[in-house]
Amino acid sequence: MNIYTPVVGLLALAAAFMALAIGLSKIVGPARKNRAKYDPYECGIEATPQPAEGGRVPVKYYITAMLYIVFDIEIVFLYPWAVSFDKMGLFALIEMVLFIVTVFIAYMYVFRRGGLNWD
Repeated sequence: MNIYTPVVGLLALAAAFMALAIGLSKIVGPARKNRAKYDPYECGIEATPQPAEGGRVPVKYYITAMLYIVFDIEIVFLYPWAVSFDKMGLFALIEMVLFIVTVFIAYMYVFRRGGLNWD
């Protein structure tokens, strides 16, 4: 159990810092309450009331988020490969080229369909 003592201490220190930061922000921070602060706001679009049965939601935000995730995952796979490139040999090079070509084809598909245009 002694090996977990530093971890528990670090968690306690983090919790104390979090409580201190929240407490100080309530005490020191400005408290200007107005209607604009409590209005819903997302992505630069003013919120409009939705009909009770639901309504159409712009899909471009979700598509942009999915594109970010796809290219972010590509970077996650490229970092370890770049770090140990000299140790892996030709097989890893071929595998990474195939991976990059696959992602590039997806990128070209999205580009040609207009998924990167922000209207």
